[in-house]
Amino acid sequence: MSRAKVINKKNLLRIKRKRRVRGSIDSGTEQRPRVSIHKSNKYMQAQAIDDTSGKTLASVHSKALGLSVNIDNAKKVGEQFAQNLKDAKIDIIVFDRNGYLYHGVVKQFVETLRENGIKV
Repeated sequence: MSRAKVINKKNLLRIKRKRRVRGSIDSGTEQRPRVSIHKSNKYMQAQAIDDTSGKTLASVHSKALGLSVNIDNAKKVGEQFAQNLKDAKIDIIVFDRNGYLYHGVVKQFVETLRENGIKV
């Protein structure tokens, strides 16, 4: 199997997981927004979304912080995002892992949010 086929297969499986996860979580509201995470091999980003009005309430991107994506930097990105959420007066969220498996960078990000007082 060629490299392109393997990458395409991985993306298709992630999209299937994404649809399955999104079907089981609640939509975001202004009081309890949905936090969606996206990661690539270089960067990660997260945003708090109010699905009722379609607006982003808070966001963070590791590129803006000058960080790449690894577990240590996921903690720093999580701390910054928790601060952004507190500035927007948000303390409770619905987490959307966006089809990514809950381990490594994604797990560290969410645990950091919890450590900083955000209820997931």
